[in-house]
Amino acid sequence: MLQNLFSRHSRITGAVIGCLGIAVLSGAPARAALILPGIATGACDNATLSQPFSAWGDTNEYKLVPGGTFQGGASGWTLSKGATVVAGGAPYGVTASAGSSSVDLAAGASVTSPFTCVNASYPTFRFFARNNGVLSNLTVSVVYNQPIVGQVVLPVGTVALNGTWKPSAPMATQSALEGLLSGGTAQVALRFTSLSGNSQIDGVYVDPMMHD
Repeated sequence: MLQNLFSRHSRITGAVIGCLGIAVLSGAPARAALILPGIATGACDNATLSQPFSAWGDTNEYKLVPGGTFQGGASGWTLSKGATVVAGGAPYGVTASAGSSSVDLAAGASVTSPFTCVNASYPTFRFFARNNGVLSNLTVSVVYNQPIVGQVVLPVGTVALNGTWKPSAPMATQSALEGLLSGGTAQVALRFTSLSGNSQIDGVYVDPMMHD
């Protein structure tokens, strides 16, 4: 039975992703989302919003994922297989203490954010990243807790990094799907895994595009 439920979840996932049509590797801000009947579209928390990517032509407002600048450590984040908090980060001043810390991921290491609320109004997220040495590749997934099947990990893309801190392209939270399965609002965590080389990430933000 669980297998059938998971298979159904996977089929719905594919259908919704196809409809959303979000280009993971595109640099353009994504503004359209598929709004399905019964899906919540208002703000799901009272997070402070900012415009951390305005210097790159993205004037959307974003909320910072809890602990997403790694200032003072990685409270609430799960560091695995050698992931560590290191000095230095994205130097662009998008937060008051920008650039002082980041997470370093050797090949095979991963870091997972705390859960944060999303609904259909939160279709994308972005973050700052670079490699720390040779060319590195970072795979990114979203993680949801389903009441019956438990934790579901959905890969959303792979990012090739270079030695300069840069913002990622908008990547899909798949929140419209999870809102449908969870009665409107869901809790999502973001997972970053280094496939090769040393990767660093900093400043992880979710975009509530329909926030009033």
